[in-house]
Amino acid sequence: MPLWRLQLSEEDRRYGHYLLVRRSRDSRQERAYYVVYALREQADLNTLVQVAGCRWEIESGFEKTKGECGLDHYEVRRWQSWHRHITLSLLAHAVLAVLRVQEKKNTGRPGSAQCSGTP
Repeated sequence: MPLWRLQLSEEDRRYGHYLLVRRSRDSRQERAYYVVYALREQADLNTLVQVAGCRWEIESGFEKTKGECGLDHYEVRRWQSWHRHITLSLLAHAVLAVLRVQEKKNTGRPGSAQCSGTP
């Protein structure tokens, strides 16, 4: 039976694979599992937990972008076209977020900047 050994390059040895299990604050029974691939020198437990905790905000940002800027409204045939559409949708969402913050600063009320329609 042949025995195989994985030969990692110097660059590959700088990274580590980790399994992070995060328990919910509300329900002690509820757990989330994350497979993490990160630089060994930067992968301290506090950083990994903090990044895993940001997952919900990131997902809700994508959902808002789908609804407000048409992130999921594309019919393309090439990767380049898809990449352009996604980039422009995310850029439009970023601009709207900045406009909302500026409007809130100026008026003291939450901003309501939205895309005029789907692309």
